[in-house]
Amino acid sequence: MLALTRRSAIAARLRETGAITVTEVEAEFGISPMTARRDLMELERQGLARRTHGGAVLPSISAQEDSFAARVEVATEAKAKLADAAVAMLSPGETVLLDSSSTAYFVARRIVELGLGVTVITNSLPVMEAVAARETPNVKLVGIGGTLRPLTRSFVGPYAIHTVLGHYADRLFLSVKGVTRDGVLTDADELEAEVKRAMIAQAGESVLLLDDSKLGTRGQNAIARVNEVSTVLAHGAPAAALDPMRATGVTLRVVGV
Repeated sequence: MLALTRRSAIAARLRETGAITVTEVEAEFGISPMTARRDLMELERQGLARRTHGGAVLPSISAQEDSFAARVEVATEAKAKLADAAVAMLSPGETVLLDSSSTAYFVARRIVELGLGVTVITNSLPVMEAVAARETPNVKLVGIGGTLRPLTRSFVGPYAIHTVLGHYADRLFLSVKGVTRDGVLTDADELEAEVKRAMIAQAGESVLLLDDSKLGTRGQNAIARVNEVSTVLAHGAPAAALDPMRATGVTLRVVGV
């Protein structure tokens, strides 16, 4: 296929799905990673794509990132119900990864309230504070260090990735900025996306926690495809909005009905 024709096809795919990864470009068009990246760079030069770590998104996709303080006050009922469903999956003695999402913070608070005998590994400063502030000898805490992002109150960067890769967890609970129509998990920040990607790789089971707002927005950085996680717990989303996700084959549970 000529480069011009291939790039037109990549641009069409991007318009359909909103996001595409380098790996997907390689597989679909039978080209090398270097050629795939070069194609995405050219599409960015033409204003048809915005490069992200590991792929590209439509230029119109939101790069806005809300602070942790703002996010923790949004959809609190949905997050509480998701946290209840998440904690119900845990068994004593498990090691649990929690990302820097406000939904994972609700999970941490529920773990502490119940005094579950688990080990929590997290890059979220609010989660660390929630665990450390209570006298809960059953709950052990492993803090992931690195560069602190004041906006999200989370630790990111090479040291954070190194710490994540140095541990294995039975389970991961995470949330994201949004999910594209064809099931790409996205985040507003590249460094946050890298940490979440590493956590998925180190967890025996990854559980994605979604309230209905996640299906109406997308970040500019691809994390992984939804079928790379084990289970999706969704709250408040209409059935039609969840059908494309079901079609990926991922285990999907609707909670709070």
